[in-house]
Amino acid sequence: MTTSRPQGEQPRRRAPAGAAVLREDVTEAIRTAVFEELASVGYARMSIEGIARRAGVGKTAVYRRWRSKLHLVLDLVSAIAVQGLPAPDTGSLEGDLRLLYEVTSRALRHPVASQIIPDLQAEAARNPDIAEALQKALREGQHGVASGIVRAAVARGEIRGTADEDLALDLISGPLYWRSVVVRADLPKGYLATLASATAAGLRAL
Repeated sequence: MTTSRPQGEQPRRRAPAGAAVLREDVTEAIRTAVFEELASVGYARMSIEGIARRAGVGKTAVYRRWRSKLHLVLDLVSAIAVQGLPAPDTGSLEGDLRLLYEVTSRALRHPVASQIIPDLQAEAARNPDIAEALQKALREGQHGVASGIVRAAVARGEIRGTADEDLALDLISGPLYWRSVVVRADLPKGYLATLASATAAGLRAL
């Protein structure tokens, strides 16, 4: 028996057979698992199986979203670059620098970040795709915020508009990164305030 459809009513479209709905909670669980797996075993020993097990999902759930562990890590690094850091707006160059250093220092001290960043740096020396993604993350994240600090300071008349921007960004971003990521030394009390003051003085001298 055939049922008639009212005139003008369009037939309902059915989802294609086998179409997968990618649940956001599963995607977030996998992303969290990747960070934990990187911190635990490093990129070289990380596997899709280990990520899936840690996330409590099947391997298929991972492969539906990313083709390989390389694509997964590149996606996460790019996502971090897009999120970036909050742009300080304290009304002074030194205040902006100090706030930037406080936020960055907390992020770099995080146990997961302190394990992942050196590992990805080592991997970047062997893998140009990871090297490019890390460069992009640093440029769009830390350097994007540093550029905003420089532009605001120029607008307030705190530093000269003719200052070399690349050198200014190196002055702002380099010392804390060197101390926290390369040397991996503890920061003494008052270090960030002193660093902000010294960096501000250096920027004024450009």
